[in-house]
Amino acid sequence: MQTIHRRLKHTLFALLAMVACGTNVTAHAQDDAADKSVPSLKGKRIGITAAGTDHYWDLKAYQGAVDEVKRLGGTPIALDAGRNDNRQIAQIQTLIAQKPDAIVEQLGTASVLEPWLQKIRQAGIPLFTIDTASPSSLNDTTSDNFFIGEQLALKLVNDIHGEGNILVFNGFYGVPVCAIRYDQLKAVLKYYPKVHIIEPELRDVIPNTVQSAYAQVSQLLAKYPKGQVSAIWAAWDVPQVGATQAVDAAHRSEIRTYAVDGSPDVVNLVKDQKSSAAAVVAQQPALIGKTAVDNVARYLAGQKDLPPYTYVPSILVTKDNAGSIQQTLGQVAQNGVVAAK
Repeated sequence: MQTIHRRLKHTLFALLAMVACGTNVTAHAQDDAADKSVPSLKGKRIGITAAGTDHYWDLKAYQGAVDEVKRLGGTPIALDAGRNDNRQIAQIQTLIAQKPDAIVEQLGTASVLEPWLQKIRQAGIPLFTIDTASPSSLNDTTSDNFFIGEQLALKLVNDIHGEGNILVFNGFYGVPVCAIRYDQLKAVLKYYPKVHIIEPELRDVIPNTVQSAYAQVSQLLAKYPKGQVSAIWAAWDVPQVGATQAVDAAHRSEIRTYAVDGSPDVVNLVKDQKSSAAAVVAQQPALIGKTAVDNVARYLAGQKDLPPYTYVPSILVTKDNAGSIQQTLGQVAQNGVVAAK
């Protein structure tokens, strides 16, 4: 089964590469056909609660969900908790009281949210999630984070030739997608005994993520001279920005940085041949948000056999393909600055 799964994943990645290399017309035609097959949400009220929207991924997924509800003729009740668990719980309570036709919950700390996600279901409201694995969710729309974690880890160990010390940010293990990526890193490193994680692991924080990462990495670069650190890994890409800035400022060109999400500024760093940013796995957050709402529409129209998970493809961005992937992701350069459409 593992061999079959791996072959399927590599086939998917090959298809993504084809899209990046020029088969966009076919992909767009398929998207248009899929759009026409999504039922209307006319007359429906859809609650959307997000843990926060300060990060590019979070904002684009949130916007993707809100925009799709409107496109399908529904009314979004969209709430942003601003990275405050108590505020998100209060917002969930508010949504339950308003009795929308369905609720979409995006990200957050699973252990904190789960009792309240259960209350949504107990109130008879269909619950869908974005990047939140929950037994209470009818469907979770996400990336294949198992593949993402494996893919990024293999890229890292191959780049450093299977030997060296790495710094790892591990501050949000309570967020399931971050935990999966970290666990996959550890699973890969089990078979590369010459690669070691430097202890203690680094802690990424919110807010001031970039500044904190820069300070932590700068301090450790002073502690570990050239030749003692080969790479820096993070479960998401905002710490990668600070880590990359610290490495480049210290002129430590032997160190490479790796992360996940594919924010426009990070893809641009990877594209820069002089930057220490070696790779980022780019997700498609707007498409993830849109897909979650499409699943809501199908369910409300009577399709009750939805799978528990819907996986939206991701793309490994490297120095070799960053330029073309910017176009695939809808990230275009304007006056030297990369922005998302």
